[in-house]
Amino acid sequence: MASESAESTSSQSASGTQRYPVAPGCELNVRSGPGTGYSIVDVLPQGATVPVNCQTPGTRVSGPYGTSNIWDNIGNGRFVADAYVKTGSDGYVAPRCG
Repeated sequence: MASESAESTSSQSASGTQRYPVAPGCELNVRSGPGTGYSIVDVLPQGATVPVNCQTPGTRVSGPYGTSNIWDNIGNGRFVADAYVKTGSDGYVAPRCG
């Protein structure tokens, strides 16, 4: 996967799904579900960008972009805390998962 600059606020992937940067200087845990009680399935490196396919409520997490219970689905069985993703909003920016 090609690395994209974390300085841009968002970009569009080939599939049309919006991509957003992970907070600068953060390695971000990817979990199997929308909460800290789910297992870690991956760790995103610093400077990563993620697609936000859909969003769902889960465990409340505090991060660089505030405190939120919104979790971003970035792939099948892959979720990250929205408080670590620069979406430009404190609310939902993608459809609800479901």
